[in-house]
Amino acid sequence: MSYYSNILVAVDIFAQSNVVIEKALNIAKSPKNLSIIYVTVPMVNYQPFGMAYEGDFFNDLCLQSKEKLKEIAQTYAIPTAQIYSPVGNPADEIHTIAQDINADLIVMGTHGRSGLKLLLGSTANGVLHGVKCDVLAVKV
Repeated sequence: MSYYSNILVAVDIFAQSNVVIEKALNIAKSPKNLSIIYVTVPMVNYQPFGMAYEGDFFNDLCLQSKEKLKEIAQTYAIPTAQIYSPVGNPADEIHTIAQDINADLIVMGTHGRSGLKLLLGSTANGVLHGVKCDVLAVKV
């Protein structure tokens, strides 16, 4: 059986990320073949004279995200150098990191709820469009 050698696992730190990570571990030779990413969506406050990012609350959220990713990495023996917590549009950031690390597979959860996005959530759907590697969508 052929294994993927560089897997990017997109997790939702507020949901059941263990299901997604365990699926990726079943595919990988080793936890060292995994990188994990959680994208924090910027909180923008639109004001009459421009935009402003929410200050302390947003900074705390970013720090908490990084700490949670470190805990997840430690739990599954994923090297801490292989965790990513960018801020931006989730699909765009996942594409960027996947390309930067030459991922050959992206594993991510899907939260399909209703309507057109019944099978895939909006982030999973966005990742599929324009990605240059395989994608495994795990039903969470």
